[in-house]
Amino acid sequence: MAVSSHEDAVRAELVRLAASLFQRGYSVGSAGNISAKVEDGILMTPTNSCLGFLDAARIAKLDPAGNHLSGDKPSKEVFLHQAFYETRPEAGAVVHLHSTHATALSCLADLDPEDTIPPITPYVVMRVGRVPLLPYVRPGDPAMGDLVRARGGRNAAVLLANHGPVVSGPDLLSAVYAAEELEETAKLLVLLRGQTVRHLTGEQVADLARVFKLKS
Repeated sequence: MAVSSHEDAVRAELVRLAASLFQRGYSVGSAGNISAKVEDGILMTPTNSCLGFLDAARIAKLDPAGNHLSGDKPSKEVFLHQAFYETRPEAGAVVHLHSTHATALSCLADLDPEDTIPPITPYVVMRVGRVPLLPYVRPGDPAMGDLVRARGGRNAAVLLANHGPVVSGPDLLSAVYAAEELEETAKLLVLLRGQTVRHLTGEQVADLARVFKLKS
């Protein structure tokens, strides 16, 4: 199967960014998965692969309907990624990590299920937006995709209960940056638990949304 120069570039960027996430501890072992759109389908990290040691030529390629075309078998979380692409046409990449603090947050029993990441910094508002909590589903269960679809594309990111974060973005770099921002904000939230925290006001959040033309 012929590969375009654009697809070659996306494969190379996926390998580079995945390795960076792994090297900085955002992913361990074979945890986490990443996908990105190309002209004629979707590239996805293979099942049981390590984000730190990907081979560009072995990255799975799917057609827009999710059928496996080439490369190694895709991640079992393929349903999760497809649901984001189906409900958010602007999404060009999806990053699912088991990053420590966001995963810790996903295990807490007292989260607001509609807003797990309150606006404590402007950048989490700008890069991530409102992050709902989705109920626990076994990893790889197609029901996970149904839960994302039920959100109707309203959120660029979700937190999977007792599992971790999933973040979409218009392109691979944006999705990775947003996933990093979510993890760092989750770290702040864990560190600040039990303290009196000053959140951004509704007016301040609205100002960010207006200036930066934020969708969610």
